[in-house]
Amino acid sequence: MLDLTVIILTYNEELHIKRCIENVKLLAKRIVLIDCYSIDNTKKIALALGAEVVEHEWPGNQAAQYNWAIDNINIQTEWVLRIDADEYLLPELAQELTERVPTLDKNITGIELKRRHIFMGKWVRHGGYPTIMMRMYRNGYGRYDTRLMDEHLALKEGRSIMMENDFCDHSLINISDYCRKHLDYAQREAASVLNDLYELSENKDKDLAWGKQANQKHKKKGSYNKLPLFWRSFAYFVYRYFVNGLILDGKQGFLFAFIQGWWYRTMVDAKIFECMKALGIDGNVITEDKRNMRDYILKNWNIKL
Repeated sequence: MLDLTVIILTYNEELHIKRCIENVKLLAKRIVLIDCYSIDNTKKIALALGAEVVEHEWPGNQAAQYNWAIDNINIQTEWVLRIDADEYLLPELAQELTERVPTLDKNITGIELKRRHIFMGKWVRHGGYPTIMMRMYRNGYGRYDTRLMDEHLALKEGRSIMMENDFCDHSLINISDYCRKHLDYAQREAASVLNDLYELSENKDKDLAWGKQANQKHKKKGSYNKLPLFWRSFAYFVYRYFVNGLILDGKQGFLFAFIQGWWYRTMVDAKIFECMKALGIDGNVITEDKRNMRDYILKNWNIKL
């Protein structure tokens, strides 16, 4: 067992939470759910398995919820791991962490992990595997950047290393719920894109250091967001499906590329177009436009920038 606290953000995760907790139970001294007042059996299942449950209202995005957690749950272990309810560590990764973490130098304050996607029961091997994410850090050294979407755990000091083995993102929800969830993501992503393009918020994370892949990803997204609406979502689908090889992953590969690459990105662009059209903005965005845009996003999308 590691000197480790695991933090899981939850809302109505009874489908996944047993698998998640049992997966990390032998690895961690403490498991804490930060729950948004679930109305299913999430809390009951977690407590029965020995986890703690702290209830806290949803602040609008995962970064704010996680940062609230590390500021308020009195973490006393040396290491902290963030994992989602629909994720789990492969046995090889759990063993690697157990063996390597106690031997790490003090200047290593973060650990990056490789994520593999399991979509509709199949490992989607192409289209971007592995996604490398900072998910583990020394207590006091990690914090999420203040982004609405695609947020990243970053380090205040020190440097990170990467483990060799994988953890899995393996949602068990049906395809209808999967798409409904992505509609909510699309709205937050649209607000995030508008914020990045027009600097609607003054929040900056200048003192936080992302991992290497996170930095590269944000640079690519910055270039993507400057491309024409709607055309870019189609181009992204073509790139991921044909160039990045999701075509090799069969029916699951097509659906994954279509939903995440074309449909989802088109929904993001549709929300951006809807906002700009409602405000009558066509061209340069001035100070008054920014103020109106912030007001629109808050009133219509319930997102405060």
